[in-house]
Amino acid sequence: MTASLSAEKRVVGTNQVKRALQKDKVKKVFIAKDAEKRIVKDIIDMCNEKGIEIVYVETMKKLGKQCNIDVSAASAALLK
Repeated sequence: MTASLSAEKRVVGTNQVKRALQKDKVKKVFIAKDAEKRIVKDIIDMCNEKGIEIVYVETMKKLGKQCNIDVSAASAALLK
């Protein structure tokens, strides 16, 4: 994954990612491999339905860091 996730238009957090997916504003989704499956399941299903690429990141901590936030993140999305 590129470091540009912090620079480009993006949303971080499961609820914000879901909202962006529902509004068809997402280009690519990032999901932490260690996120609880029940939390990210809806996002994965929506991405598969809409044909949106999913990039898996090793940990929630790494994803948070790549999004330039101080906390862990289960998911993030790059906006169109």
